[in-house]
Amino acid sequence: MLRKLKLGIKFTLILSLVFIGGLLASGLVLSHTAQQQAEKVVADQAQLIIETINSVRSYTSSHVQPYLAPLQKSHSEFIAETVPAFSARIVFENMRKRGDYEDFLYKEATLNPTNLHDKADEFEEKVVKKFRQNPNLKELQGFRQRISGANLFYLARPLTVTDKSCLVCHSVPSAAPPSLIKTYGSEHGYGWKVGDVVSAQMIYVPVNIVMAIYKKQLLLGLGIFSGVFALILVILNRLLQQTVTQPIRPMAQIAQQITLNELTPEEAETEAVKRLDKVAKGADELSQLARVFQMMVRTVVSREQALTNRIESLSNLLERSKRLRQGDQE
Repeated sequence: MLRKLKLGIKFTLILSLVFIGGLLASGLVLSHTAQQQAEKVVADQAQLIIETINSVRSYTSSHVQPYLAPLQKSHSEFIAETVPAFSARIVFENMRKRGDYEDFLYKEATLNPTNLHDKADEFEEKVVKKFRQNPNLKELQGFRQRISGANLFYLARPLTVTDKSCLVCHSVPSAAPPSLIKTYGSEHGYGWKVGDVVSAQMIYVPVNIVMAIYKKQLLLGLGIFSGVFALILVILNRLLQQTVTQPIRPMAQIAQQITLNELTPEEAETEAVKRLDKVAKGADELSQLARVFQMMVRTVVSREQALTNRIESLSNLLERSKRLRQGDQE
């Protein structure tokens, strides 16, 4: 089937097949790259949230807690604002109301929390234990599936006890403020030590957000690739016509005339022969081939002319010979 097609169509067809193959191959590469880029975008946002939250925690520890600590001793109800985790959670909930982060979730997943709201689940326990087993590990990220079926992207950082002031509420129940015992009890949230990794800061993002960014990146990449290849295809087709197809066309016409014995001295001045003169002025291989065709045309025309003249001469001689024989017979 390909043999019956013209050179330009063959070239376009081959390039189209290469384009489809390249699109599939690049699609796989772009898919992986786009997913990584989507995860990076979300991870960057999550890191920004954690940095903001840690700033709030630090401010609470250094400014709010010392100011409210004296009040805490005489207050009958526990003042939650003295706890950095409480401030972090409130600030994050306010951030979620802004809209851009409404689907994000934040949790300080703790193995032995004072507030059971922060109790680590089975997955989060494994994350905290990884941080404990590897002190040099500063961050984890990946995907998890909840029992509800929701797929989440998570970013986690360890929370380590670095300040002895934390042990006022978390060493032993007898050292804790009475209001803390009254609010949260004395069964959990104690026994912490300086240097212990007690929690993992967990930022959760629904997978649909990651996938939305992923699809956007993938479509953008494929769109750019398709556009560039389409432009290259048009340019190559144009170059093919100008540098190959158009120069070859007069050669093909002349070769056909020679094959059909139609190249007479009059036909040697056809448009195809004139166009061949333009091609022969170059220095590339097609120009060399055009000059060879010009020599062939001249040779063929010269031989055809010589053959025609020879045939006419022989015809004249034959006619004269016939006349002489007729004269002798008379």
